[in-house]
Order: sequence, then C-alpha cells, then structure tokens
Amino acid sequence: MIPIRDTIPSRNFPVVNMAIILVNALVYLVEISQGPGLERFIYTFGLVPARYTSGHVAAYFTTGQQIIAPFTYMFLHGGFWHLLGNMWSLYIFGDNVEDRLGPVRYLGFYITCGLLSAMTHFLFNSHSTIPTIGASGAIAGVMGAYFILHPNAKILTLVPIIFIPWFFEIPAFFFLGLWFVMQFLSATGSQLGSAGGIAWWAHIGGFICGIVVLKAFTRMPAAGISARLQHATRKRTSHKLQVIRPIGPGSDPHLYGTIRISPYEALIGTRKLVNIPWGFQKRIIKVTVPPGMREGGKLRLKGLGKITPTGQRGDLFLRVEIGE
Repeated sequence: MIPIRDTIPSRNFPVVNMAIILVNALVYLVEISQGPGLERFIYTFGLVPARYTSGHVAAYFTTGQQIIAPFTYMFLHGGFWHLLGNMWSLYIFGDNVEDRLGPVRYLGFYITCGLLSAMTHFLFNSHSTIPTIGASGAIAGVMGAYFILHPNAKILTLVPIIFIPWFFEIPAFFFLGLWFVMQFLSATGSQLGSAGGIAWWAHIGGFICGIVVLKAFTRMPAAGISARLQHATRKRTSHKLQVIRPIGPGSDPHLYGTIRISPYEALIGTRKLVNIPWGFQKRIIKVTVPPGMREGGKLRLKGLGKITPTGQRGDLFLRVEIGE
C-alpha cells in the first residue's frame, strides 16, 4: 500500500514541514559526498547507543559529538529510497499537523518526537554499536498526532494489483493503526527491535510520543510569528488530485459528481487530476475548470457515463463547489 495523499486539505503552506524535507535532502547530498569517509560520518552523527553506555566506545567521540548525535541522527538516511519514503510520509501527514500547531510549535513538536523516539530505541538497544539514522521516529510522531487530530480523514492509497494501479480511500485511523501494529509485530518478532537495520522500537516510541506530547504542545501559547507566517502562507488552491464518487440514478445514462476548487481557482481557472471509481473502473482523468467558474456551475465530460443497452455511453456531469 502506497499512500498518495489525505483528504484533509491544509489551509496554509507548510513552511516548516517543507523546510524539514529540504534540510533532509541537503544533508543527504552531504552524505553522498563523503566518499570513503561516509562510515565515519554516519558513526559520528548517527545514534549509536553504546556511545553512552561503554566508556571504550565513548572514547572515540568528543563531548560535542555525544551531545548533538540525538539531534543529527534524524536528518541522516541510509539511501535514496530510505530518504524518499520518509519524506513522502512527512509530506502527506505533516502539513495538517503544522496547520493545527502552527510553524513554531510544529518544529518543536517534530524535534521532541525525534528525541523521544531515540530514547525509546536506546532503552531497548542500550549496548548496540549499530548506528541508527533516519527521520522515521520523528515522522512516526507526526503520524501519531495525525491519528488523534484527523482519525476520520481518508488516505488515498495506491494498491498495485496484477500490475494495475487501484486507488482506495482508507480511513486514517485504520491506515495508521495498521501501520502501528505492523511496527509492533516487527519489533517483537526481532531480537533487538532493529532487525534488518530498521529501528522498530524508535518507530513505536515516536508514534506513542506523538500522541502523548500533542496535547502538551496544543496547550502551549502560539508564538506571534506563527500567526504571521500562517497569514502570509494561506493557501489559494485546492488538492490537485481528487477522488469523485459519482452517482447514476435509475436508468439515467449520465453520472453526477462534485469537484471542489478554491475561490482563487474559480477566478483564474485550474486543472485537476480526478480519480473516478465506478464499478470495476478506476480511471484518472484530467479536468479543466475554465476561468470565471461560479458556485454550482457544471462541467460536462463526454463519454464518461454509464454504458447504455445500445452500447453508447452517457456523460459525467461535475457540479463545482467553491470553498477555502
């Protein structure tokens, strides 16, 4: 299952979330530039639990390196696909959590989840000499917060079935709950909770900590800069990819659905990718909304309706809803 996006549009551009993604990408470029020194780089800035429990191992690191490792480990990754998977999850879930907390509190929340996930990994692997790297623990905290904030949201999920891409809208509480259960089973099924180089307990700790500390962060007063940033970054567009579930009453050959756009898009026009599940069809089509569209306006997509007994196809009519 590959998550594509959620159905909760963020009201503001996620400044901090995108900045975190950018920083992770830049750090990865620094990693791959290390050449033969990459292993030393990972051991220096990654989280190695034995550095804090074994004097022999600790002797190889300075005091400064010991202090910063629990922070820097969450910006390192073991490869391009490791980076891409983490950043994609952060992209999907982080914007809505930042929307709720505001940029400043969200940054503090993210770092806190990363630190607490590191502590969880340390508790179960205190003598391990294997470096742990990756943003997974911090992102798990973001997912835990999303689980609490938007349990009834839907996650548009790509499920390849016999090389055919199928899209399903899965409730967030089920998607994230299943993810957590899989992490727990993987952790308990491995000897140290880090089999295959994956720190399962860090994921579990991050997710639980995200749930627990969310309440504390929501009670913290928002900094004035957060309000100014959110006002300046208010979004003017709706989701690029939308799922439309059309209805086809009785013998009517036509199908009817709703497409949602923002006031800005209604003014200047826009293009959307629309997934239309109908029967065994799950097509993605491009829809063009012309400039000057009004609330309740209709778009006619020829030949996308039901097949009639004569073999002809009806049309798909999309009613336009305009909102923030």
